[in-house]
Amino acid sequence: MIITRPKPFEKVVASLPGRVFVVGCGTCATLCQTGGEEQVKAMVSRLEGRVTGSAVVESPCDLRLVKRDLKGSRPMVDEAEAVLALCCGAGAQVLAEYTGKILIPCLDTLFIGKTERIGRFYERCRACTDCLLYETGGICPVTMCSKGLINGPCGGAAEGKCEVGGYRWDCAWTKIYDALKRQGRLGHLKFRPPRDRSGKAHPQEIVG
Repeated sequence: MIITRPKPFEKVVASLPGRVFVVGCGTCATLCQTGGEEQVKAMVSRLEGRVTGSAVVESPCDLRLVKRDLKGSRPMVDEAEAVLALCCGAGAQVLAEYTGKILIPCLDTLFIGKTERIGRFYERCRACTDCLLYETGGICPVTMCSKGLINGPCGGAAEGKCEVGGYRWDCAWTKIYDALKRQGRLGHLKFRPPRDRSGKAHPQEIVG
């Protein structure tokens, strides 16, 4: 799930050019409680008459669903000077492309994460395009190691804890070792050369 958090309301208001149309997200931002129906209604209420309309798109990052879910709201979108996006950065860009309006993001996109419970999320993936999970016992060293080391552990681990943050967090490489040991796969612990980033141009695309 893509984890987001609200921008300060004052910062959003400072960006308003005039009347706006508010769009929420029915998937990730709903689960994060940052851009679902309740948050969209609250935003409309706080803007006190500066809103032409609102909608919650099932997945704003999917252009097909944006077209489907905003089809009946197009007159209200056209009437607005800007679109307020309560969704991740990818969804916000799709909304900007589809509506052609000024786009005002209401959320900051943090990471791809694990949900333990509502309001408690943990980073688990950085979309690095070179997944090592098979080799590292299902534990991502890019996100789980505070230093992002793909070879470890470093000299800053003590009793399974990382020096970063004052030994409060588990050392990712200790966890990787323990996982591979349980699986009988310690042979997968080997030196990895520096990651080759030369072929990772941005923006990326996949054409199927």
